[in-house]
Amino acid sequence: MHVAISGNIGVGKTTLCKMLAKHYKWNPLFEAVDNNPYLDDFYEDMQRWSFNLQVFFLNSRFRQVQEIKKSKKNIIQDRTIYEDAYIFAPNLQAMGLMTLRDYENYLELFRLMESFVSPPDILIYLRSDIPALVEKIQSRGREYEEGIRIDYLKRLNERYEAFFANYEHNHIVIQANEIDFANSKKDFELILNKIDRNLKKISKK
Repeated sequence: MHVAISGNIGVGKTTLCKMLAKHYKWNPLFEAVDNNPYLDDFYEDMQRWSFNLQVFFLNSRFRQVQEIKKSKKNIIQDRTIYEDAYIFAPNLQAMGLMTLRDYENYLELFRLMESFVSPPDILIYLRSDIPALVEKIQSRGREYEEGIRIDYLKRLNERYEAFFANYEHNHIVIQANEIDFANSKKDFELILNKIDRNLKKISKK
């Protein structure tokens, strides 16, 4: 079983990943943030470091996909390789923060990897409005995130909506800014109920 969580920066993916891993006894795979050598530089100068950052994430995520394929365990993944290629990279290019040459080079690399990639059995989309994202980003106090632009978050939200409007594989949408799953047992159970119903559908196939 491969379950993944997607959503904008600060929406609560890592928190939910840890909670679901504990509840279902799944093995978590987290996004490479703490050991990412480009994040600080990227948020200081997005245009200069966008290509480097996206290639780092692409490589990291592809390694995770290979781990998942080889593993016989139940895995829950914090963000997917699809978001890198269909949301973050094109958003940077559209905002003029990645050159067309770098973007096309990036896409060639992704297309090569894509033939080795399968979608997760369940993809959980944490949706949130911008004010809630900003509040969470500020509350967690990561220094490198202080320079995140509101228009950057807004454009990412728009791309997430477009991506899931056309996503044909199994997924669950959760309006994250309307619940507090991290602190409310009742709210967390709402998510568990959605996942349990989805798991039952999969088991019947």
